[in-house]
Amino acid sequence: MLNKIINGNKIANLLKKKIKKRVIKILKKGNRPPGLAVILVGNDNSSKIYVKKKKIACKKVGYIFKCWKLIKTIKESEILKLIKKLNQDKTIDGILVQLPLPNHINTNNILYSISYKKDVDGLHPYHAGRILQNNPIIRSCAPKGIMTIIEKYNIQTHGLNAVIIGSSNIVGRPMSMELLASGCTITITNKYTKNLIYYTKHADILIVAIGKPNFINKSWIKNKAVIFDVGINKLLNGKITGDVNLNSVYKKISYITPVPGGVGPMTVVSLLDNILIAYKKYHNN
Repeated sequence: MLNKIINGNKIANLLKKKIKKRVIKILKKGNRPPGLAVILVGNDNSSKIYVKKKKIACKKVGYIFKCWKLIKTIKESEILKLIKKLNQDKTIDGILVQLPLPNHINTNNILYSISYKKDVDGLHPYHAGRILQNNPIIRSCAPKGIMTIIEKYNIQTHGLNAVIIGSSNIVGRPMSMELLASGCTITITNKYTKNLIYYTKHADILIVAIGKPNFINKSWIKNKAVIFDVGINKLLNGKITGDVNLNSVYKKISYITPVPGGVGPMTVVSLLDNILIAYKKYHNN
């Protein structure tokens, strides 16, 4: 079983070491380190955990990390004012607003107010448009992490059928562009898709990002499928599980990312790489 389980932690740790070496070289030349600013609105436990992981990762590679913790009832205008200030801060190369935001705040207004030069999530229309044109600079973190896994495991993608369950701007849509560029035939499903199992059973590569614990089992998949489980679900017993029932599917699959330890750490290290790209391309003269 173990040889089918993709070790996202191992790949991410190797990439962090490479990034840290690049930061050391930057500092030896007398330049400032790359910097990330995170805006956290409210007290959502999952969001706080994600921010903590990003803080630890930034510190590990030598980045500046700054975090603004804002009350849940804060006005949208106050967040926009903070982002405007951070856009002008020369010690910050990336601005990340932890999602989801409270219902009274327009998420698009917030994300689009971040300068494209400091958009390290790949969610600004400028970067999303470049991905659509197959000419990316900053790529969406989770899809970028998945593509890095595909490269490291030497998974040949040309001509494969790739099915994505979930059509969000964070995973589903940018993931489709990444896989299309790698030679796959793409199907994106959503809540209106009829007979979902028909599509999953024809998938050579299956990306699952819907937030339903253990939703996919062996009856849903094709033999020798490669599965990337992006779901993170907390069960009543406190355990974390993905959208795929790993124990059910593992005999049929070629590879699968576990939860935790699969796509999650690769998403974080992709963020670190995006910050370094923004630092070098836009801010370090």
